[in-house]
Amino acid sequence: MKYIFIAGAPGSKWSSVAKNIYYSSDVDSSDYSEDRTYYHSAWGAPKLMHLGVYWDPGMEFGKNFDQLDQYTKQELEAEFDAPFDAIGEGVKIIKSHVFCNHLEFIAKTWPDCPILLVHRPNDACLGWWVKCGHFNITYPLYHDYYIDLPHMAQIIEKQNADLLEFKDKHSTEMLYNSDELMYNLNLSSISTKQNYLDDDIEVFMYYQK
Repeated sequence: MKYIFIAGAPGSKWSSVAKNIYYSSDVDSSDYSEDRTYYHSAWGAPKLMHLGVYWDPGMEFGKNFDQLDQYTKQELEAEFDAPFDAIGEGVKIIKSHVFCNHLEFIAKTWPDCPILLVHRPNDACLGWWVKCGHFNITYPLYHDYYIDLPHMAQIIEKQNADLLEFKDKHSTEMLYNSDELMYNLNLSSISTKQNYLDDDIEVFMYYQK
């Protein structure tokens, strides 16, 4: 598999799920830079929670991903690969909020790549995103596409609805912790552990094995 796609609305805590696998020796982490990090204290003490590239409209990469299905596979892979080193090794984590709206297209275009679906209720997503920094979050930047809080609430509702529609339509596996995630992705394990139920997160994996 070349990519692991991650879809989740803002505030779904999807960054914590991505972090579970980011440090695996089987993952290409060459998209890392200090400019692509964000620490927040919503969990308690300040922690590094955002790391690696986020693809989304208005952000560094994925500026047109709200129209994802209007581009060719080759054009999209060029955008996926752009922030990684040319000689990087391992599977690439590609995460975008707007993937929630294009899951059928992703599944059809990359049938050999798993998709992780991260879900929390709409109000919980919005509240957590506000607690994590609101529009003061420095990476990724949310101003251009998400505009203001009412617009953000509408987008979260739509992204969650599309994610759940895809999940209900297809065979997916619910994962309860980071150990199950690593096992199902066949990645070398790391010391970071997370119980998704304890953190009020639903994680589903779709993969046409």
